Amino acid sequence: MIASLPMYDRPEVRAQTDALWDAMRDAVRESGGDAPDRLDRERGNLGVWTDPALVLSQTCGMPWRLGLHREAQLVGTPDYAVEGCAPGYYRSAIVVRADDPRDRRNEFASGTCAFNSADSQSGFAAWEGFEFARWHEAGAHAASISAVARGAADIAAIDAVTWRLAVAHQPESAVLRVLEWTRPTPGLPFITAQGRDAGLLSEAVTDAVAALDPAVRDALGLVGFVQIPGEEYLAV
Repeated sequence: MIASLPMYDRPEVRAQTDALWDAMRDAVRESGGDAPDRLDRERGNLGVWTDPALVLSQTCGMPWRLGLHREAQLVGTPDYAVEGCAPGYYRSAIVVRADDPRDRRNEFASGTCAFNSADSQSGFAAWEGFEFARWHEAGAHAASISAVARGAADIAAIDAVTWRLAVAHQPESAVLRVLEWTRPTPGLPFITAQGRDAGLLSEAVTDAVAALDPAVRDALGLVGFVQIPGEEYLAV
């Protein structure tokens, strides 16, 4: 069996992420299912997401839309209470340096956009076809923030939950400002392998999140667990 929670697993909240998994694991077991003792942080995401032994993981909406939906099942979507979004939805903060005088997206078209990866809904697809003169693939949202902060890029789209964590834990964010926000889309869902009992997992995760230690929930920004129809992910 395998489980992972890679999307918001910053070092500063790793203990809280582990606590979330412990709560979900125990709830799954109490419901008659089985789950691994610990999260796997060694394997690459795609290998985990497509593994028939997958019990639970969190993925991005774009890989799900591009084909992962044929190989795994939706379990549900964590609700991080993102401002301006319906429960379970999120959006991206368009960030630039605080001292950059440009105040409209179009003024950055001749510049460099940092993005985490080309299969990211929040960091790449969120631009919805808007083009820049240069693109800088940073490899992670935190690295995109660093690139803009040090002047290696002019602008980046950062997942709203990641941006919230960066403001709390990444000092470079202090030299940036939010230029605008993208439109809301379904948040990063929990998934399981085909053939597993997604309903049992959904109920167990719902119970675990509701009973989570408030300090853990606050550190992660997690307020609930909701169901978003699969077609809404495919329609983005």
